[in-house]
Amino acid sequence: MELAKVTSNGQITLPTAIRKKLGVKEGDKVLFIEDGDNVILLNSSVIAIEKIQKSMKGEAEKAGVTSEEGVVNLCKEIRKEVYADKYENNG
Repeated sequence: MELAKVTSNGQITLPTAIRKKLGVKEGDKVLFIEDGDNVILLNSSVIAIEKIQKSMKGEAEKAGVTSEEGVVNLCKEIRKEVYADKYENNG
């Protein structure tokens, strides 16, 4: 159990152990979720990444990417396309 004091501006300092557990660093945003009489504190970046991962589940397989090497190759192809669109096709 950790304890934090609320300032006159309604601010708190997250205890070090809680920051580490949430992976929260300076400048990060946190998310407060009300659950009945409780409030849950989450690292908003982690939640965003989890949502993206969930929405993208199965897309690699649909694109025929089945290995880490496949991911690297797909990234290279996309970078070439972006470069061509930005520099070669606007010449």
